Amino acid sequence: MEQRGRKAWRERHNWFAFMVVLDILWSGASAQIRYSISEEVQDETVVGNIAKDLGLDKSALRDRGYRIVAGSTEPLFQVNQNDGILYVKRRIDREEVCDRTSPCLINLKTVLENPLEIHYVAVEILDINDHSPVFPEKEKRLEISESAVPGARFQLQAARDPDVGQFSIQQYKLSHNEYFRLDVKDRGEDRKVPFLVLQRQLDRETAGKLKLRLTAVDGGKPVKSGAIEIIVDVLDVNDNSPVFTQETYSATLKENVPVGTVVIQVNATDLDQGANSEIIYSFGNEVDSKLMDVFSIDANTGEIKVIGQIDYEESKSYEIDIQASDKGPVPLTTDKSVMISVIDVNDNAPEIDVTSFSSSIREDSKIGTTVALISVSDLDSGINGKVICTIKEEVPFTLSPSLQENMYAVVTRSQLDREVVAHYDVTIVAKDTGDPVFSTEKTISIVVSDVNDNSPVFLISPYVFYISENNSPGASVFSVKASDRDESDNAQISYHIFREASGGNKLTSFLNINSENGHISALKSFDFETVKTFQFQVVATDSGTPSLSNNVTVNVFILDQNDNAPVILYPVSSNGSAEGVEEIPRNVNAGHLVTKVRAYDADIGYNGWLLFSLQEVTDHSLFALDRYTGQIRTLRSFTETDEAEHKLLILVKDNGNVSLSATATVIVKLVEPREAFAASDVKSATKVDEEDNVTFYLMITLGSVSLLFIISIIVLIAMQCSKSTDYTSKYLQEANYDGTLCHSIQYRSGDKRYMLVGPRMSIGSTIVPGSHANTLVLPDRRRGSGEVSSMVLLSYRSL
Repeated sequence: MEQRGRKAWRERHNWFAFMVVLDILWSGASAQIRYSISEEVQDETVVGNIAKDLGLDKSALRDRGYRIVAGSTEPLFQVNQNDGILYVKRRIDREEVCDRTSPCLINLKTVLENPLEIHYVAVEILDINDHSPVFPEKEKRLEISESAVPGARFQLQAARDPDVGQFSIQQYKLSHNEYFRLDVKDRGEDRKVPFLVLQRQLDRETAGKLKLRLTAVDGGKPVKSGAIEIIVDVLDVNDNSPVFTQETYSATLKENVPVGTVVIQVNATDLDQGANSEIIYSFGNEVDSKLMDVFSIDANTGEIKVIGQIDYEESKSYEIDIQASDKGPVPLTTDKSVMISVIDVNDNAPEIDVTSFSSSIREDSKIGTTVALISVSDLDSGINGKVICTIKEEVPFTLSPSLQENMYAVVTRSQLDREVVAHYDVTIVAKDTGDPVFSTEKTISIVVSDVNDNSPVFLISPYVFYISENNSPGASVFSVKASDRDESDNAQISYHIFREASGGNKLTSFLNINSENGHISALKSFDFETVKTFQFQVVATDSGTPSLSNNVTVNVFILDQNDNAPVILYPVSSNGSAEGVEEIPRNVNAGHLVTKVRAYDADIGYNGWLLFSLQEVTDHSLFALDRYTGQIRTLRSFTETDEAEHKLLILVKDNGNVSLSATATVIVKLVEPREAFAASDVKSATKVDEEDNVTFYLMITLGSVSLLFIISIIVLIAMQCSKSTDYTSKYLQEANYDGTLCHSIQYRSGDKRYMLVGPRMSIGSTIVPGSHANTLVLPDRRRGSGEVSSMVLLSYRSL
């Protein structure tokens, strides 16, 4: 009837005879309409005229692209762009679309462009009674003991009807019988659960099997229904429960036993016969699933076996509920608990946990300073869990037990010194006392931080430097170097020259030192003839807090340069020029000493070693000049033809690399013996007196030098004994210097004052030309006669 009506509607394109509910909600440029339609209507069934209900211009629908915004699935509805009518595109099954949701709403979104308008349309799918109630099974078999008491309830499986509301299951009907009645429990959401309720005692001997029919009926018109056959088997009564043979069951078990180990066997008996006396063993209903991963029970023999890992640390004991059930139609059961105690074995190594740790410790920390706190633990128990801790290496740390058990403090046991060891790897060993013994090691790294406990130390003490005179002012002449065993700022060294407050050492004011690298520069040129040696102190200070310092003595020796020309002492005229007149008899023989040219040089060594030579002479056959002494002697006797006056120009030069020189002029006059006699006597007497005076002064000087030499040797030996430092090279840079000391000799000859500065020369010493300008090279007796020893300064004054 209903299908013919829908077909007529499609042919006439008139409104279908069902309720259409229209709700229009306007909000700005959007509106919402709600329609309702029954499920299972034919394709192209009209749902409603959206354009009319919304008051849209039908002629502009196509131009404005009126459409339904569809998802990825095939749409259930479509809209006609010509007239705005919404109709069904394909068959709709409410149960497929909404399952049991009520109401079943399908929300559509329609769009108009230019301008953009969005309209929401909700279509409610109305249910029709197109499904019958269905039971999961066609037949249900129940086994009910004849001992069941009246009032016993037996739940049946409910039927299912996909329809909702009034078309769902409304009631159940049970076929007529004298033992059971039907009770239905409503659980909401169209869920009604049927129960069989026993009304009277069953009797297997009277009725061993009962057949019932349960029918489910929905609320449709006409109604639809479904039925299931229920077969009730009446079972014989099992009136004896199994009985265990022991009141209590207990066992002990070592941990880590192999899988398959039998722990215990339980046993029960049943006085019934047949299947009612056959017993099945199982775990109780409340046994934890984890326990069932560890143990199993044989259903037939009652043996309990190990099937998993037994770990004492995880569980020290197990209580297992065992159930013995007979095989009667309605099994009777008896419960019993089995206690299993686990025995610990030593299977866990100790664990070390550093709870507090300071990775750095000052080197001046007091003995007993705590570096780290550690705790040890062992999951085993008893003697297996007792732990002994030690430190593996020989380090200045030890373990101090705490008041709390298994807590230790790592403390210092001796004084630390970062300069000796700056880093320690301390290995802590924890051993248990079980059998076998397990141990664990843990290493902690401890850094010893620096404190300023080391003063700077100079590489050499004292320093000895040699500087050539006439040095460039401001240039670096030498440097000192100190080191500090500390680190960072504590090892950052700055230098300065110690200057006396009294200003006693004025030479330090002409020195400047670079505070960072220790380079010392001279602010003025030194003159060997003015200052030959001086001493000062350099102080090295670190940057620690508080700062530490050290000083070193610096001995400076000025080396002579050839910067002084020879000075003529004789002959000297009254006006100060180096000129003289010598009168000699004409009858003197060859080799006669005419005169002696005397000169001196303020330099020393080769720079002060003077040589004499004739530059100009009237007759080379008459006179000869000694190269070293400056003595002028006749080479032959004079003849009558020889001129009466002869001029000699003498050149005096030193032996420096760049020689300096001076000249003297001697005029020799030849006189007759009588004329020269008186003058000769006076002059000879004067010369003899002068030479006597010179000899006297020389003897005094030699005696003084010998005494000074002896005193110097004594002082030197005393200094060597009082100092531990080797001062072999105090005066010279070379390490093989033989100890010859520099000294000076002063003497007078007439009204002239002379100074001889030089070394004490050993026997066999030689002056080697071409050596370091103003030095004397001595054989080193410690190395052998063939090797050259250290250089010693020497100064000569030619007389």
